[in-house]
Amino acid sequence: MPRNAEVIRQWTILREVERARNGVTIDELASLCGVTTRTIRRDLQALEEAGFPLYDDRSGEDGRTRWTINGQAFRGLASGLTLSELCALYFSRTLLEAVSSAPFRGDLETAFEKLASALAPHMRQFLDRLPRAITSKADPMSKRKAGHQQAAARLLEAVLHMRQTTIIYHSQSSDRTKTYLVHPYRLAHVQGGLYLLAYVPDYGEVRTFALERIESVSLLEERFTPVEELPDEAFPHSLGVHSGTPERVEIDFQAEVAEYVRSREWHPSQQFEPRADGGVRLTLDVCLDRTLSSWILSFGPSARVVSPDRLAREIAAQIDRARELYQAGTP
Repeated sequence: MPRNAEVIRQWTILREVERARNGVTIDELASLCGVTTRTIRRDLQALEEAGFPLYDDRSGEDGRTRWTINGQAFRGLASGLTLSELCALYFSRTLLEAVSSAPFRGDLETAFEKLASALAPHMRQFLDRLPRAITSKADPMSKRKAGHQQAAARLLEAVLHMRQTTIIYHSQSSDRTKTYLVHPYRLAHVQGGLYLLAYVPDYGEVRTFALERIESVSLLEERFTPVEELPDEAFPHSLGVHSGTPERVEIDFQAEVAEYVRSREWHPSQQFEPRADGGVRLTLDVCLDRTLSSWILSFGPSARVVSPDRLAREIAAQIDRARELYQAGTP
């Protein structure tokens, strides 16, 4: 079974134990996660060894052992942090706006409210002025529609509990709406949008679905076992949101943008080679998608694709089409 399945299951156990006011039995956890009680016992032991304050309690009327979590264990967390660490965490809330559309928004807000309570009022007043000194600009956000937050919450539940799901999805490429049976593997927040990576049994592969184009989400009682292990990083071979096969890409940049290009990490595979004219050649191992083409075109005449040849022809064709539009003028 993929290693992510174990982590997701143990996270589910923690959330369920925390949520159950009177504790939860091993049998109940086994039924919830769709595994044996032996597996649950191993998970509980692993979580205890990791430092989570779990303990078993037999004080209930039925005499059954129920597992609970000692919430008091984290009450002293703030006292274990330095003043600088507390301030840094409190201030970093401005840097988390990029994930504000994610289903963890409510939890983040609650966490920062509790963190704020550990600071004196005059300290909070001072820190609230700091965003004027340093701030962040989030990526362009997908348009939020009514029901997006609820859909994201349902999909997160499907991922954590490994529940089969049906979604009604409008495909932008085919301009049609279709119902899919999917096995939700992961939610990924990329470039201001939330995406579902899910295995589609009808196609026998993992596909990507943009949240803003999911019209409805229905969780089924049937569960699934992951058949494919996803990489730790979402869309590792793309500059954007794509899961294609990577290819070797070479791009020559002119001298006027060479320093800017060298100063950024565009992709982990990047390699630079200086050119005699002061420019630089950038080599990437990435998939050929729309984001890559748009990024190359954003440099205008300061960038030229060397290889692969079909990418060079595509970029040249897009430049020609743009030229034709400008030459035609405004209708």
